[in-house]
Amino acid sequence: MSATFDVVIVGGGPGGATAAWHLAALGRRVLVVDKAVFPREKVCGDGLTPRAVKCLLEMGIDTAGPEWARANGLRIIGAGTTLELPWPEISTHPGYGLVRTRFDFDSLLLDAARKVGAVVWEGTNVTGPVTDDTGVVTGITYEREIGERTIGEREVGGRKPRAEREVERGTVEANVVIACDGASSRFGMALGGRRLEHRPMGVAARTYYRSPRSADDYFESYLELWRGDDLLPGYGWIFPLPDGTVNVGLGLLNTSPHFRSVDYRRLLEDWVANLPPEWEMTRENRVGGIKSGPLPMGFNRAPVAKPGLLLAGDAAGIVNPFNGEGIAYAMETGHMAAEIAHETVALGDPRHLRAYPDRLKDAYEGYYILGRAFVRLIGHAKVMGALTRYGLPNERLMRVAFRLLANLTEPRDGDAADKIINAMVRAAPKLNMVVRA
Repeated sequence: MSATFDVVIVGGGPGGATAAWHLAALGRRVLVVDKAVFPREKVCGDGLTPRAVKCLLEMGIDTAGPEWARANGLRIIGAGTTLELPWPEISTHPGYGLVRTRFDFDSLLLDAARKVGAVVWEGTNVTGPVTDDTGVVTGITYEREIGERTIGEREVGGRKPRAEREVERGTVEANVVIACDGASSRFGMALGGRRLEHRPMGVAARTYYRSPRSADDYFESYLELWRGDDLLPGYGWIFPLPDGTVNVGLGLLNTSPHFRSVDYRRLLEDWVANLPPEWEMTRENRVGGIKSGPLPMGFNRAPVAKPGLLLAGDAAGIVNPFNGEGIAYAMETGHMAAEIAHETVALGDPRHLRAYPDRLKDAYEGYYILGRAFVRLIGHAKVMGALTRYGLPNERLMRVAFRLLANLTEPRDGDAADKIINAMVRAAPKLNMVVRA
């Protein structure tokens, strides 16, 4: 079997679905291919910051229904201090966050892409890339099960007939392929992609609990994760859901000397056992098991573009190193990849995809340089302890820090704090060059 599209997207998560929506809205013939059948479970905190909400609103998705839990800000807890910080009021983003499980969130985005004309193949495994003689990516190969057939005749030779999977294999040709296949990105790796070992990586573990506090309208973040007497670089979270449950999890950075030796299931269980009793996070109230997954941060994948190919979302290592946020950046990079792919198809020149890394740098480079420095700092327990102990009680300082960690500042006419943060972001690439030199 063979087919032809303007753009093929490998992976139907938030990045892939967002890219498909924007391409289809621009009139491009776009195909999304994913091995999963949706809805499907995904390891995630389920929290959507104002950056992600902005992406949803751009796609015309209604976020006012009962399936969404609204989050008006972040409650930070640590070193005996509790601080409530509403989202910064800025002109470029909405002033609220949301929570919705990834189980149906990704399906919602794919359905939105279908409505504007995207084609989605679920339960289809991408088996590899197709390239021409010069190495330009020109499509994908795939296989998918289309049914069963009976092998053998009944009771012949005393043997019963057996069922065998019937598999369709084929090729899809495209002007551009966008890989949105997650942290492992087998598609990107098959074309020479690699992880940049000197850049940060995290691991997140999460589960769900029924809780009487599920109607809380704030994200809750705990800045002290202990392993015995060791303070770990990371944080725990509680995000409320509209169905009477909460998403409970923690994230840990690879700058910790304990990163590879931590039993994440045990760490999460021990942390939950010490949460305030009013959450009622007992074993009887737990819903499902504990699952974990990687967080590729701060541009820790390369290259993000090759002739005929773009990488977006986790496949591009795009998770925010300050806070572990991935959904918003998957959707933003999916949108950027869609715009570049659309322009490339119009020009008929795969070399135009080289504009994509520059687009990513313009959007994130300075901020991610600061984030990578922050990750290295809090990898030292004494630094992490000092930031928690002396920073949290200073509400004015924490309000500024919250804008930085959430990447939410007024781009032009902000107050003094916004101007300082924006100046730091602009200066970071130049300072980084000096340090590396």
